[in-house]
Amino acid sequence: MKKIKILLFVLLGWISLTSAQGKEFTYQDIIFNSYGKLAPKNLSQLNWVKGGDFYYYVSGDSLILSSLDNTRKVITLNDVNASVNDLGIDSLRYFPRIKEIKDSRIYFLTNNNFLSFDYEKNKLRIINKLPKNSENIFPSPNKTMTAYTIKNNLYLSTQDSPEIPIISEADSNIVSGQSVSRNEFGITHGIFWSPKSDKIAFYQKDESAVTNYPLVDITTRPAHLKNIKYPMNGQGSEVVSVGVYDIATGKTVFLKTSGEKNQYLTCVTWGPEAKYIYIAHLNRLQNRMRLVKYDAISGDEVKELFTESSDKYVEPEHDLVFFPGKPDKFLWYSERDGWQHLYLYNTEGKLLKQVTKGEWAVLGIAGFTSKGDVLFYATKDSPIEENLYKASLATGKVQRVTAANGVHRVKFNSSNGLLIDNYTNLKTPRVINIIDENGKTIKNLLTAKNPIKDYKLGKQRVFTIKNAEGTTLYCRITYPVDFDSTKIYPAIVYVYGGPHVQLVKNRWGYGRYAFWFQKMAQKGYFVFTLDNRGSDNRGLAFEQATWHHLGTKEIEDQLTGVKYLKSLPYIDSTRFGVFGWSYGGFMTTSLMLRTNNTFKVGVAGGAVIDWRYYEVMYGERYMGTDATNHEGMEESSLLNYVRNLKGKFLMVHGTMDPTVVWQHTLMFLSKATHLNKRLDYYPYVGSQHGVYGIDAVNLYQKLTEYFLNNL
Repeated sequence: MKKIKILLFVLLGWISLTSAQGKEFTYQDIIFNSYGKLAPKNLSQLNWVKGGDFYYYVSGDSLILSSLDNTRKVITLNDVNASVNDLGIDSLRYFPRIKEIKDSRIYFLTNNNFLSFDYEKNKLRIINKLPKNSENIFPSPNKTMTAYTIKNNLYLSTQDSPEIPIISEADSNIVSGQSVSRNEFGITHGIFWSPKSDKIAFYQKDESAVTNYPLVDITTRPAHLKNIKYPMNGQGSEVVSVGVYDIATGKTVFLKTSGEKNQYLTCVTWGPEAKYIYIAHLNRLQNRMRLVKYDAISGDEVKELFTESSDKYVEPEHDLVFFPGKPDKFLWYSERDGWQHLYLYNTEGKLLKQVTKGEWAVLGIAGFTSKGDVLFYATKDSPIEENLYKASLATGKVQRVTAANGVHRVKFNSSNGLLIDNYTNLKTPRVINIIDENGKTIKNLLTAKNPIKDYKLGKQRVFTIKNAEGTTLYCRITYPVDFDSTKIYPAIVYVYGGPHVQLVKNRWGYGRYAFWFQKMAQKGYFVFTLDNRGSDNRGLAFEQATWHHLGTKEIEDQLTGVKYLKSLPYIDSTRFGVFGWSYGGFMTTSLMLRTNNTFKVGVAGGAVIDWRYYEVMYGERYMGTDATNHEGMEESSLLNYVRNLKGKFLMVHGTMDPTVVWQHTLMFLSKATHLNKRLDYYPYVGSQHGVYGIDAVNLYQKLTEYFLNNL
């Protein structure tokens, strides 16, 4: 292997967080305070009042409305609750999650009631009263109706009728109005209101061919089976269709989608005039996508606009984005040139131009300026940052909007052209400003103080190294508290390594993982993280390098990181540990078994062990099936490497995990027993893919002590 070349050794400099007070993180801090009182201060629910210059946020039990000149109005929870009992509903215990504020009305959901509160008249009104067992609740754009599901069926609530059945199927295999394809392809829900609030498009999935997968619930006497639908790699999958319900007629038509039975339907988008629906069709192999335009009244296919194909996979994840006032033009996200960029099309399928271009990725669209420029997040200046830019459709010029480096989130107000810019970076806990379209700061709303300044913290550094192929890899290292370069320290590698995740970014670190890193730094450990090939936001070649061979390239890159660590005179090369969850659990297990005992101690949570036992959508995209990629499946199956286990190894898994089913690590445990290989195993009874609450306190105490006792 070529000698590792250290690049940008002090890429972002030393991030000095050392404090004089020297408090230590408790497990309660890690689990219960890491997103609460020890997280950087924020302005809860901060957003613009629709159609005006006021912005709002929630502080305690009050809603604050404010203008640029500091004109303020405060609406308290008592104001809202004053008329609650008159409506026959329970009082609110905290200020609800706001859907929208417009024309002095606050719209919100609480206890399955869709309500509005007119703060000028101090009047609360029930818009729609929903059944108690309602789920997937979506109010209409005009805020007069609500669509929702009960079990597998879809309903509508109007001001006159609270429970109008849209789909009423006795067969529980026919599911309407819910997310499909296990939330892959950017799919998060199954109800799509038309812009005019006159129709509802919805997903329907037929799960008849999907295997029932048993989860055991031990909370009853005796325990009972809770079956879920789990489409396992290479086996029967759901059949998806899209229906359109016309509120005026009460009739439903299903779009006449052509294509194979087990195709995926995603990017469901209404045209601005509500005449057409656009859908991306993706074949089950996931290597060919067709964008198709449908008539929303008849359900007929109008036109196939264009196709995209790949020798690996195509991944349509974003809805079409139409231009304000131009219903015949839309933006389409595509990685067709190797990086995710924006392409301008008309509704006849003609490509008008590629809007953005370069070796960087567009991550999302924030809005459109008064001149028609598109505002978007991108990695243009750094792959570890998310800054806001604007692109001129006329000239193609791209201009950066946000000034500070880091990770930005904005709320754009099309009424006045201003943005609420909420950003963070490694040195900045949080700053919130109102800025204009050119990035000029108009008003500072918040500059958060360091919430962990009283804790004893290890220094952090973000930098790059290169692997044997010359590919740049981003790394983050946390040094032990009171680091002494003349001493020798153990190191723990925290790993994820899978698609759609990027761990190393220029942002303030908080949350349970970040605080656990610091706890281990307080205990005298280095903690190291590297984003290997296959992780996110580095272009298609980087992301697809692991295709059909998950675990192999990732191991190579993680060992590049280990080689770098070994080059440091103050790290003990015989005392490496590794920890990860989910795909990170797969990687942890891989690193324990496939690296010639490089790691002395490992902890794997919710680990994938064999991709044949993972779900259809994700598993087949990255690994194919056993029939199409048997060699790759065998190479990545960790059951084939159990014999290599020599170090101290702890596996943990939630017994009700619906994502990486418990069967994965149980198979591993069984194989290890048969081979007389010793490992430690701990099931979290009743937990799903994550472990929360008091169980998480137990987990992090166990995790910490496992490294302290064995590394």
